[in-house]
Amino acid sequence: MSSKKKKNVEHFKPLKAYNNPDFLNSPAARTVRVMTEMVEPADRFRRHNVWNTVVFFGSARTLPKSEAEQKLRESKSKLKHKPSSKKLRAEFEQAERDLIMSRYYEDASQLAEKLTTWFDETDTQNRRFLVCTGGGPGIMEAANRGAKKAGGHSVGLNISLPFEQYPNRYQTRDLSFEFHYFFIRKFWFFYLAKALVVFPGGFGTLDEFFELLTLIQTGKSKKHMPVVLYGADYWNKILNIEEMAKWGVIDPADLKLFKTCNNVDEAFEYLKKEITKHHLKPFAKARRNRKK
Repeated sequence: MSSKKKKNVEHFKPLKAYNNPDFLNSPAARTVRVMTEMVEPADRFRRHNVWNTVVFFGSARTLPKSEAEQKLRESKSKLKHKPSSKKLRAEFEQAERDLIMSRYYEDASQLAEKLTTWFDETDTQNRRFLVCTGGGPGIMEAANRGAKKAGGHSVGLNISLPFEQYPNRYQTRDLSFEFHYFFIRKFWFFYLAKALVVFPGGFGTLDEFFELLTLIQTGKSKKHMPVVLYGADYWNKILNIEEMAKWGVIDPADLKLFKTCNNVDEAFEYLKKEITKHHLKPFAKARRNRKK
């Protein structure tokens, strides 16, 4: 072949696998995608010195009090003009319930604010505590909002869903994550958690509560994990765990794996006492022993 013809030859350079978007988004690379949702958050948590969290669970549909009041006023006005409408009557009754439930949005925000203020006071090397949520609206937004109001950072473990879930604006941007896989998201909820606070919620909240409670019950987790079931008025109507113990499907001692609280101060004092006893004091003692 002449030198002139050689100059016209096109060289083919194949893509490296990690630069090939068709492969990375294919079923064959699912394991790779799972691993990235393990490794990237681990690296980011390490770089931001995040080792301990208090996780807030709860409904994505719970409204702030101001929004619930506005929704009720609008619904009441519509019903006034068409009092015989069954649809408007149902919307009005739901708006009334939304206003009642808005109490939990306000409580979640206040509790997260109090905890974040206390975390700032107790912040020491490798004992930095942050509020952590699922990153979306409702109770999640409330907790991130309370942490921000206290001047602190907070974590948002967002999940990609076709509805309901979008990142709220109160989570710390550098600690805001977007997951595709529910099971990896649950891992990060539990791995760093030193306490759980479960506000009123639906299927997702119950799923998270019972899965993590099962890990505690079965001893898969060796760390002490206080669990607050917040809102007796709601949970006493939704759950009857005492009946499980009565019928022998759980041990009576399992009823002590969580504590039901009905106001911010009660929940805060309980969490403060448990975290101090099981996570702050042992760490301080170990540091003193190392210095001797």
